Amino acid sequence: MTDDVSDTAGFDAMPDDLATRALLDCCSSPAFARAVLAGRPYRTAEDLLVAADAALAALPESELDRALSGHPRIGARPRSDTSAREQAGVADAGDSVKLALAEGNRAYDEKFGHIYLVCASGRSGAELLELLTTRLGNDPATERRIMRAELGKINRIRLRRLLADLA
Repeated sequence: MTDDVSDTAGFDAMPDDLATRALLDCCSSPAFARAVLAGRPYRTAEDLLVAADAALAALPESELDRALSGHPRIGARPRSDTSAREQAGVADAGDSVKLALAEGNRAYDEKFGHIYLVCASGRSGAELLELLTTRLGNDPATERRIMRAELGKINRIRLRRLLADLA
């Protein structure tokens, strides 16, 4: 995809209610959706992605928790075609990896009080398990920063897909 006006024209032309729903499909935080929507029109796709990054960075912790609510646990049954596509590597994993992911998710939830969020696109179940195991060693503040960065990666993938679908 090129970063010219045609990349964002479809998004910029959407009625506010439809654009808000599309943004909530990318990130479940209403504050995120409002902030990105308020920046329209965008000159380029990169401008939109930068605005999305800024909106995510500005989210308070309580709103970040709302953003997490839109994501299934890694290895759990995906809630949407988008999540299924993003976690495709887990679907091909063996039972031992899936069981270890479920156990790791429980340990992560207990330690950090929120789901293990990682940009799963293009990663195998074994890779996601290795990342989970490593991240369980983090302190809560470090993990929160990593989780926010991973959410940003997911948002960017989903926004690019949205723009491509609207082109």
